[in-house]
Amino acid sequence: MSLILKVNSQQAEAAVPLPQQPAHIIRDDVEAIAIAHQLAETFARDAALRDREGILPLKELDAFSQSGLWAMAVPKQYGGAGVSWATVAKVIAIISAADSALGQLPQNHLAGVAHLVEDGSETQKQTLLAEVLAGLRWGNAFSEKNSPTVADFQTRFHREGEDVVINGEKFYATGALLAHRIHAVALDEQNRAHLIVLDRNTPGLTVINNWSSFGQRTTASGTVLLENVRAPVSRVIPAYQAFERPTAAGPISQIIQAAVDVGIARGTIEDTLRFVRERSRPWIDSGQQRASDDHFTLAAVGDLKIRLHAAEALLWRAGEAIDRALQQPDELQVAEASVATAEAKVLTTEIAILAGNKLFELAGTRSTLQEYNLDRHWRNARTHTLHDPVRWKYYHVGNYYLNGTPPPRHAWS
Repeated sequence: MSLILKVNSQQAEAAVPLPQQPAHIIRDDVEAIAIAHQLAETFARDAALRDREGILPLKELDAFSQSGLWAMAVPKQYGGAGVSWATVAKVIAIISAADSALGQLPQNHLAGVAHLVEDGSETQKQTLLAEVLAGLRWGNAFSEKNSPTVADFQTRFHREGEDVVINGEKFYATGALLAHRIHAVALDEQNRAHLIVLDRNTPGLTVINNWSSFGQRTTASGTVLLENVRAPVSRVIPAYQAFERPTAAGPISQIIQAAVDVGIARGTIEDTLRFVRERSRPWIDSGQQRASDDHFTLAAVGDLKIRLHAAEALLWRAGEAIDRALQQPDELQVAEASVATAEAKVLTTEIAILAGNKLFELAGTRSTLQEYNLDRHWRNARTHTLHDPVRWKYYHVGNYYLNGTPPPRHAWS
């Protein structure tokens, strides 16, 4: 693999090598947040360049996973820190404010590992969680673009002796290009969805570098082809079970998405403030010498910050609700976690998109010049917030409070 790997090359890519050294082991929540801040400072430096040139963050991603943050939620009984989900959300928001593509990359890894913890066998947990703690990254082979709905998977597997054989095609495969393991979703003969953890270099598994979205350009996404791919039965996790009973699987997946959006909003607002202070001109009717003293600009910045802080507060609250649901996974606690996460998802989506719009309104025409690449914030927000429709969050939240109807159980709720 070349040292500089660019997006949308429309070609299959070789697997990345396994880590040469074991990753650091996070000790606790405080250390996780401190390391996230340290990494974010580095990740922010060339974020605009990587987005503009389509350069995938190879060395940054290695630093990220080797820091131990990709294993921060591994339970303590398996050697991890078992940090709270509020801390997970804070870490992802910190990284996403620096580079939202890097912030999104662990989403499916963290959610997949949570499924392993929830429904994997004890042997699977012992083996696969040890790999995660050592620094191995999971890449996503979950969604498909040619199915009737997001939940209608066409990828299937069947058993042959002590192996399973998988066939299908995946898209939106975040992180797959640079992963060490690919966790693929496939249906069995009873149409039940399983996670199958594959070695990245398994014969018949091909990752094509063809992500062409205008946003989140460097998320190492693309297409995953599964052509008679074989895996041992020991790598098959019955993920469908997580939605047959009350579990926190859905809100866990969702809170990470919301945390990315909070990070996008933070980064956008900070760039807005910096540009207004340093480069923008006051409007002629304001009577001010500096753009940063314009009354309407001040009011707009105040509005942005208030909305951001409200979104953050709901996000941390959702993390606390998820932690309660993990401790007591009954109908009530899981429904409250799902609703709390949906509420956070609404506000994080709104502030991420609003911040991208307001950046140009407040900073002025000069801020649209290509040399600044500030449009990446709006592009990233607009792309990432499409993961699942917020219009349905309003419905499920209202239906819960008015009629006592819990949100549906699936990965998008």
